Amino acid sequence: MIADESRGAGAPADGGRSPAPLLRTEKLTVRFGGLTALSDVTVSLPRGEIRAIIGPNGAGKSTLFNCVTGVLRPTSGRILLAGEEITGLPPHRTSKKGIARSYQITNILPGATVLENVRIAAQSRHHSWSLLRHHRAYTDVIDRARDALGAVGLLEHENELAANLSHGAQRNLEIGIALATEPRLLCLDEPTAGMSIAETHQTVDLIRRISANLTILIVEHDMEVVMGLAQRITVLHYGEVLAEGTPAEIQANARVQEVYLKT
Repeated sequence: MIADESRGAGAPADGGRSPAPLLRTEKLTVRFGGLTALSDVTVSLPRGEIRAIIGPNGAGKSTLFNCVTGVLRPTSGRILLAGEEITGLPPHRTSKKGIARSYQITNILPGATVLENVRIAAQSRHHSWSLLRHHRAYTDVIDRARDALGAVGLLEHENELAANLSHGAQRNLEIGIALATEPRLLCLDEPTAGMSIAETHQTVDLIRRISANLTILIVEHDMEVVMGLAQRITVLHYGEVLAEGTPAEIQANARVQEVYLKT
């Protein structure tokens, strides 16, 4: 479970012992021809933590996300989920292992209802497709989809077309779609991108609420969001880990200030 905020960011959830990592990358390296996008990146993410990945454009943040979620196969190195190696598994298999993600660009079915968007995700996790059964026959799937919509505050909009939602609500629907797959690790790629100030605050509150039962890895450019949410921050620069620490430690790090926070 996530540490109570009163303990302070980065405080161990178990009275001083370091929890076993849910996710660990070991010397993760990705090369595209002569370009090295990631170089020997080792990151350990304990269960129940909100971890932010930050860095300048081109630092390797999206490449790291794509490796963890199976979109990219690393050139070398390993990825472990709860001690099990998942290096190179395709996205549908990483999803089955318990990893879900949102995308920087909203990735929903605009012509489907809000409930249908989430129902499809829930059904993909638990049932194979059948042309002989109507999806309404899967009552457990509908219940799970409605639970996910309730978690993101969209249950009252279940019968609306996703295209008719506001931008902020569409982004939160995408989080609901991810939650419907019952992940252990939720990877959020720029979850507040393009949002108004009010929508950003609502989404931060949402992420904080759902973190009670999840481990969350987040890429985000809004430093106010990062500093308010993350318990620990990993800073990437030219594909390498530049620094890692609590928000206070990262803000005080002279090298991070030089290459990122003041740019």
